[in-house]
Order: sequence, then structure tokens, then C-alpha cells
Amino acid sequence: MTESELKFRLKQFALRIIKLVDNMPYSTSSKALANQIMRSGTSPYANYCSACLAKSDKDFINKLKIVEEELDETQHWIELIGESGLVKEGLLTDLYNECTELLRIIVASIVTMKNKMITKEINGI
Repeated sequence: MTESELKFRLKQFALRIIKLVDNMPYSTSSKALANQIMRSGTSPYANYCSACLAKSDKDFINKLKIVEEELDETQHWIELIGESGLVKEGLLTDLYNECTELLRIIVASIVTMKNKMITKEINGI
């Protein structure tokens, strides 16, 4: 997957989170959950864009780790929103699956970059 394709998917994911939040019923608990998932669900896009401007491989990995943490947190909020009954769990399945897939892509990117750094070290580059 190219950088631009991943940016696009993360942006679409963020837009889906925004739509989810805008369609949640209003209550004290939904407001709290909405604030949490809005933050964690939209930040991977911005943080990935930041990672793409990283000054070094190490900086890139550190920024990708932030994306990983935010996607992981978003998974938990999606589960909680579904299990709370605020939104029907069936309506969240595709969003949860996309979050999982994006998380796998980010983790694979981190592993690849770490292996690249190890190879550079071994070869004295």
C-alpha cells in the first residue's frame, strides 16, 4: 500500500468516526464516549501525515507508534459504544473491521521499518 493510499484510508476512517459521533444519541454517557472516540479515531490520520514528514527512520517509527496506540484505543471505544447499546453493534462492524485492518497495516509498517534499521546497522549504513 502506498503512502497516499494509506493517507486516504485513514482520512476516510476519520470521516466515518465523525459521522458516527454526529449520529450518536445525546446523553451524558454518549457525550463522554463521543469525545473519546472523536479524539482517538481522528488522530491517526493527522499523526500518519506527520510520520510521513519524519526526519529519520527512528522518528518515523515513533510517530507510527502513536498511530498504532490511537487505533488500538479506537477499537476499544467502538466495542464499548456497541456494547453499551448507544449504537447497534451491527452498525459498527464495518468500522471496527476497518480499524483492525488499519492497525495491522501500521504494525506491519513498524516491523518493516525496524527490520530496515537493523539491516542498516548490520551493513554499517
